[in-house]
Amino acid sequence: MLSNVTLSRFSEITSCYASLRLALVGDFCLDRYLEIDPTKTETSIETGLPVHNVVRVRSQPGGAGTILNNLCALGIGELYPVGFRGDDGEGYELLQAFNQMHGVNLEAFIKTPLRRTFTYCKPLFVAPEQPPVELNRLDSKNWSPTPAQVEGALINRFRELSQQLKAVILLDQVDVPETGVLTKSVLAAVGECVRELPHVLVVGDSRRGMRGWPPITSKMNLAELCALTGLASDANLTTLKESALTMAKRNNRMVFITLSERGILGAAPNGQVEHVPCHPLRGPIDIVGAGDAVTANLTAALAAGATLREAIEIANAAASVVIHQLGTTGTASVSQIRKLLFS
Repeated sequence: MLSNVTLSRFSEITSCYASLRLALVGDFCLDRYLEIDPTKTETSIETGLPVHNVVRVRSQPGGAGTILNNLCALGIGELYPVGFRGDDGEGYELLQAFNQMHGVNLEAFIKTPLRRTFTYCKPLFVAPEQPPVELNRLDSKNWSPTPAQVEGALINRFRELSQQLKAVILLDQVDVPETGVLTKSVLAAVGECVRELPHVLVVGDSRRGMRGWPPITSKMNLAELCALTGLASDANLTTLKESALTMAKRNNRMVFITLSERGILGAAPNGQVEHVPCHPLRGPIDIVGAGDAVTANLTAALAAGATLREAIEIANAAASVVIHQLGTTGTASVSQIRKLLFS
């Protein structure tokens, strides 16, 4: 694909990554994969039902942790997760996964008996020479409001960090409002810091939409944009550009919209609008984690001085790398992105 970002600019931007200090505030979860060998079949004597024999268990950070994985893959210098884990086995697994990641500082990541660790348990049929097949997922979530004690601890940790940071990413992953990290109180505290520290880049993403959020750089998918603005899902590109630009000017912040097979659209308050089509498919794909790769790469590139267009091109290439990794929530390294853009 023809790229506007040059190899020298790409190298200049990515060479800054090791000096960046970023915080990631949001809902960290454990992605636990249960690999099932379909050739090892049994029937339960007690129930008469088929038994799935798990031959391998692997765990990695998910939710906001997926963005963290991508930032680590990029070689970001210092990373501060701001969130919570429960005092449970899943929380221990999540902590062990964090401890294996380079550059991750856990001083703002709290353990609390008042919450359980958000967990996606993903059984997979893994047969030789075949793509993994995911079965029904088993999720563990919090269904009650996040206690004020936990909110206060998170706010205090974030305020202590905020003046040291180049950028902050906010990710709201929960389905039920007020049950995760980015409650109204925590968002209000983030909004205060944004006003006090205008030089800090703040990028936000929420699966429930960003209505009521403070004015920050926003990243959303097409469905989230339509829910926020009332646009039809089949709106043409011209209409989408106009909507993104209106939002960017209203909030005085950049706006990024992921459009699946149509690529990524970005708008800036100065009137600039850029659209980058997606890369051609190179085989079977798994779209899980693509949006988080986009968020990580947009933030890293912008924090390192990339232009709107350059950031979108880098993030778009990262998403293409990730979707071709099957049976896992993948990441994209600088070398993988460089190869796709310039080979």
